Amino acid sequence: MRPIYLASASPRRLELLRQIGVEPIVVPSSFAEGEVLWGDPALVAQEYALGKARGATAEGLLLPEDAIVVGADTVVALQGEIFGKPRDKEHAREMLQRLSGQVHQVVSGIAVLRPDGQYLLDSVCTEVTFRLLTRQEIAAYIATTEPFDKAGAYGIQGRGALLVDSIRGCYANVVGLPLTKLCALLRQWDVDLTETWR
Repeated sequence: MRPIYLASASPRRLELLRQIGVEPIVVPSSFAEGEVLWGDPALVAQEYALGKARGATAEGLLLPEDAIVVGADTVVALQGEIFGKPRDKEHAREMLQRLSGQVHQVVSGIAVLRPDGQYLLDSVCTEVTFRLLTRQEIAAYIATTEPFDKAGAYGIQGRGALLVDSIRGCYANVVGLPLTKLCALLRQWDVDLTETWR
């Protein structure tokens, strides 16, 4: 298996890769996300994913010639508006109130980058339906501090699972890294993530 570098400090993305047998080298990125409220969520997520992948190598990191850097970014979109990570408790409360009882989209962009600068980009969209939430439930969830490093102010893999009524599409995408899409991208460069199974 070629060495895979994960341009993310997200423990959720690391755990997803470990789940399929991949042990990446974690290199947190210097890329700073801006706050984008409108636009095509897929293009925004892809741009940020590529920025993170490039940012991980910007500090003079010397990569083996056969290395691959994986960058990912996830946003939540509701009726054309993009939700990133909440700034504070009030912002998290506002996001959760707006998502309550609604169908929204979770979009993850993926970038895979080689040391020579070549890259591939793609994205995945999953529809998520929230049940109706009470103000007390929202306040209690915010008090857990779980919402603060997550797009849309919730984590489906944690306590936030109780906010979700249903999903349509890739579950791993909602967690933050659509594994099947990543596998398909890497196969374009003759990298097979199932090699770790043999």
